[in-house]
Amino acid sequence: MATTLWSDWQLVSGILPLTEPVLAEILDGGQAFRWQFVDGAWIGQWSDCVVRLRLNPGGALEWSAPPSLADRVSTGLPRYLGLDRNLPALVDALPWRSDPHLARCLAAYPGLRILRQPFGETLLGFLCSATKQIVQIKQMMALLAERHGAPIGPVSMAARRLPTWDELAAIPERELRDCALGFRAKYIADTAKFLARHPGWLEETETLPYSEAKSRLCSLPGVGEKIADCVLLFGAGRLEAFPVDTWILKTMARRYDLNDWKPAQVSQFGRAHFGALAGLAQQFLFAWERREGRAAN
Repeated sequence: MATTLWSDWQLVSGILPLTEPVLAEILDGGQAFRWQFVDGAWIGQWSDCVVRLRLNPGGALEWSAPPSLADRVSTGLPRYLGLDRNLPALVDALPWRSDPHLARCLAAYPGLRILRQPFGETLLGFLCSATKQIVQIKQMMALLAERHGAPIGPVSMAARRLPTWDELAAIPERELRDCALGFRAKYIADTAKFLARHPGWLEETETLPYSEAKSRLCSLPGVGEKIADCVLLFGAGRLEAFPVDTWILKTMARRYDLNDWKPAQVSQFGRAHFGALAGLAQQFLFAWERREGRAAN
């Protein structure tokens, strides 16, 4: 008898109804790079988990996993989705009452949330991100998993996890380049060797105060302020991090008159203006500018 590939669909508790565009923005808008939309559902991976997510007709989020991984996913999914945080309360605490543009962004993406991904995987993903678009980063991550990661789930699924940093330290740089990494291969190889020489460094960094953790991450090969802030926001839940990329530079110039400001200046302004939840505000600003900003000019 053939093995069932997926478990029955189950509701994800603790999350308000979503729209399809908001779910797509959460899973495929630049926070994570291991999600694909297949046959009406999002299939994603992190660590040793594989899961499908979809919205039912009422907008409620449902999940399904390979039966052999269902218990693992059931435990890990709430953390991955950041369900330990009261999102409506956090959004309401943002300064939208005095910031009309932020209010517009919040209204356009109700339910947009910050994922809480494995810290080491988040670092790997954003080391792949330099000068690349999401589709290209996803390709790099898929190749790293396919060629250097261990299988997870049923054999028929052919799913593989990402290589760990210890495993990456043993892979020659030339083999990493074969995963379409280009110059990023050296950054990843050198970072992996550093982490191999300093066991526990990454785990300790994840627990440090924001400024200290950011400083440590910026000491790694290929990690600048933007990558460090992304890793801390999406991998350590540091909502005070305010990553500044091209889209944030655009929105801060167009909507806040910060013309010709340097990224470090914009990041400082973002943390001052939006406060301790600057990273949450950043996601709404980023999503709105990327999807709707052109039409609003």
